[in-house]
Amino acid sequence: MAAHTVYAIGECMIELQRSGEGAGGTMDYRFGGDTLNTAVYMARLLDPAVANVAYVTGLGVDGMSAEMLAAWEREGIDTACVQRLPDRLPGIYMIETDPDGERRFHYWRRDSAARHWLHAPDAGRVLVQLARARMVYLSGISLAILAPADRELLIAALAQCRAAGGSVVFDNNYRARLWEDAATARDVYDRVLAHADIALLTLDDEVALHGATDAHGVVERTRALGVGEIVVKCGGAPCVVWHDGWTYAVAPEPVRDVIDTTAAGDSFGAGYMAARLSGHGPEAAARAGHRLAGTVIRHRGAIIPRAAMPATE
Repeated sequence: MAAHTVYAIGECMIELQRSGEGAGGTMDYRFGGDTLNTAVYMARLLDPAVANVAYVTGLGVDGMSAEMLAAWEREGIDTACVQRLPDRLPGIYMIETDPDGERRFHYWRRDSAARHWLHAPDAGRVLVQLARARMVYLSGISLAILAPADRELLIAALAQCRAAGGSVVFDNNYRARLWEDAATARDVYDRVLAHADIALLTLDDEVALHGATDAHGVVERTRALGVGEIVVKCGGAPCVVWHDGWTYAVAPEPVRDVIDTTAAGDSFGAGYMAARLSGHGPEAAARAGHRLAGTVIRHRGAIIPRAAMPATE
């Protein structure tokens, strides 16, 4: 059977990391963003005979945007759906980490190119590709950065994808500052989940958005929306997976030398989806997600060196 394409939708930004203290310190840069991180890790994990990964976003025509595209292509990501906008630039974020590896983010993204990708001349073609896709992956951030009218266009394409037999995968990844208000976010999330086959949900985000109290309650609420496969990520505690009437609690291996938790959830999602696409069941896929996330948090930055990737089972 010919390989199919997984379309990941979102925003990649310039990631700044401070090295050293005070005036003598330096600022290094990389590229990162939640769905881009997932796309890179999926491209590394998947056999190209099984699936390819394409990224859908907006970039400028500046040097940094060109550098991003080249980096993605080196990772094996299809960039044909990246919309180039001459009057826009990529967003920027800076990470500060505390001694325990927990991080704070500072953003400069209010008018980034990714917010406007649906205004590009070729956006209609991309929407048609999404509607016909075998799998589309997006997050709450992918939706939050869009204007309300653009969200409607994207949700319509997701509905068409699902109706045509494709799969929609949604990661909740809730960032309150990106939304008009929590009520709008809840409404948009529920509408997207109504078209989703797989939900990758972080418990802390469900608490912030819905006041959830435990992972099993999140599963029940999400099942009621018609989602057939649900994963609730619970940090260092076991994740809860529900599929086909079965519930699994899958614990991660302990990680004692945590350096930076950036992209922990993104990499878990990549490991999970790559395993599912490769024919593994949900429980084995959750173990694969934990294994990759446990490796990623032992390195600085969102995307670790390829040589540091864990062996696949």
